[in-house]
Amino acid sequence: MFGFIKVAAAVPDVKVADCIYNKEQIILKIEEAAQKGVQVLCFPELSITAYSCGDLFFQSSLLEGAKQALNDILKVTVDKDMLIAVGMPLVIDDELYNCGIMIRQGKILGVVPKQFIPNYNEFYEKRWFALGSKLEVCETELLGEIVPVGARLLFEMGEVKVGMELCEDVWTPIPPSSMLALAGANVILNLSASNEIIAKREYRRGLITQQSASLMCAYVYASAGAEESTTDLVFSGHSIIAENGAIKAENQKLIDSNYLITYDIDIERLQKERLKCKSFSDNRKVYGKSVIKITGIPLKWQGPHTMHIARKPFVPHALDTRDRRCEDIFTLQVAGLKKRLTHTHSKCAVIGISGGLDSTLALLVTVQAFDDLGWDRKGIIGVTMPGFGTTDRTYENAVELIKELGVTFREVPIADACRQHFKDIGHDENVHDVTYENTQARERTKILMNIANQGGGMVIGTGDLSELALGWCTYNGDHMSMYAVNTSIPKTLVRSLVYTSSKKQSKQVEAILLDILDTPVSPELLPVGKNGEMLQKTEDTVGPYELHDFFLYYMLRFGFSPSKIYFLAKLAFAQKEEDGDELYSHETILKWLRTFYRRFFMQQFKRSCLPDGPKIGSVCLSPRGDWRMPSDASSTLWLSEVEGLEA
Repeated sequence: MFGFIKVAAAVPDVKVADCIYNKEQIILKIEEAAQKGVQVLCFPELSITAYSCGDLFFQSSLLEGAKQALNDILKVTVDKDMLIAVGMPLVIDDELYNCGIMIRQGKILGVVPKQFIPNYNEFYEKRWFALGSKLEVCETELLGEIVPVGARLLFEMGEVKVGMELCEDVWTPIPPSSMLALAGANVILNLSASNEIIAKREYRRGLITQQSASLMCAYVYASAGAEESTTDLVFSGHSIIAENGAIKAENQKLIDSNYLITYDIDIERLQKERLKCKSFSDNRKVYGKSVIKITGIPLKWQGPHTMHIARKPFVPHALDTRDRRCEDIFTLQVAGLKKRLTHTHSKCAVIGISGGLDSTLALLVTVQAFDDLGWDRKGIIGVTMPGFGTTDRTYENAVELIKELGVTFREVPIADACRQHFKDIGHDENVHDVTYENTQARERTKILMNIANQGGGMVIGTGDLSELALGWCTYNGDHMSMYAVNTSIPKTLVRSLVYTSSKKQSKQVEAILLDILDTPVSPELLPVGKNGEMLQKTEDTVGPYELHDFFLYYMLRFGFSPSKIYFLAKLAFAQKEEDGDELYSHETILKWLRTFYRRFFMQQFKRSCLPDGPKIGSVCLSPRGDWRMPSDASSTLWLSEVEGLEA
């Protein structure tokens, strides 16, 4: 379903050279994997015999015992639609090879010999095994069947394309997995027996992570467990499942065995990454070589019923990671603004301060830019422009923030100017329509632009990525500036940036920022209530930004369909990540998904003429960069699909 495949790395208990016991343990892990819905399963290197057999690999009894054990494993897999890779020694063309055997539903699909044999430090495998890279035959007899053999076997099961390599292969400058990926493999299995020494775990983790990133693939690494430890070596059973540069599953114990780790790999996501990255296909044309493709009935898609889908994909969940990420993002915003200020020889920076999140972040970025440049903060002009909908809370927060940060304060009320404009164009002030609202937004922008002209400076834009996606900005109003520092920052991330910054401010500024964080998001363009309370709340009109940021991420980052985004959202928003999180019903998610697509397509014309702003993350709507969409593109296909979804 929607391109998900459940993969697993299994590390069974073993007894060195006891094929019968090892077979039984492998079968137990296969049964466990089947119960968990695993479709691609990887065992460690030489898992049928164990890796540490030494000169026993030359014994006929061990080699024949391994074959018999494989035959018994095949019988158990007849009724299981699962790709399974197990390891064993195998004589091919009168030489002994360390092999991975790929099986499915009781059949041997192919044999992959280890290409590069380690023979340094604690390793001396060349004593027993021949180089798979020198193997000249392309098929061999095994259990009465002629089966394909070689390093460049690609197992194609529909959209799932699996390649295999063994341990040392991935430690080489040009691993076989690189060539397999260029030939189309999107899942790489590594049958390994990597012993443990100090710091090797970290190095191994980095190696597998980087390989999955450069190949834009899923990488399943299963390593021999603690029961392999013998003589001079200790084995840890360190196994990893990585996806496109990120570790998704890993055993946590330093020394471990008898376990199974699983993860739901998103094959469609990987394919979309490769589709967008033209250098991958260019590399494929230069270095890709022919492979032997072994095709079979496609594996059935599964839903990620056990994987965690982050509610806020733009915001790291772990607090320490979140703080570091926010600090880096803030630094990028500051760097971009510093360049624009110095390049334009600006004498001042003008910002409209509303007491809301976006203008607060823009002000904090500008203050830091001035501090870094050694400029006087008085060169920053913070302008409050109270209007018909300004509440006491936001006004007071805006004024206090400006004063506490030591920037120049200016106040320009807009009510009288707007009333004059209503009179000029013949608009009834009591009609609170879009003209009523946008008049205020454009009046504020005009004021900011002219104050900037007075001081020989520039207007710093405050609008964020989420507002741009929904078109929740007034064309040629808050839509416009001379440099938009928040243009790549989604609303859910704005909150985290302001919060992280608050911890570095004075106690007075921190208190103001925390109150701003607690204030509902509002453009404050409609009159306040009888008691001065805020009546206009953005999320009541356009929907929760948490949902829209989720939709935006998966639509732009991976080009997922409305159906898949809805499927993921149902999983993500059915569980809380933090105590204050809100749970959303399927009806609510579907309602706002419809709104998202309708507004996204209608409002592209606003994004087609955006001011400059720093690109921060992988999702950006700049018409000069990541997103080039016709302003008049039809939304019919997307909205039709949404209408066909059931809550």
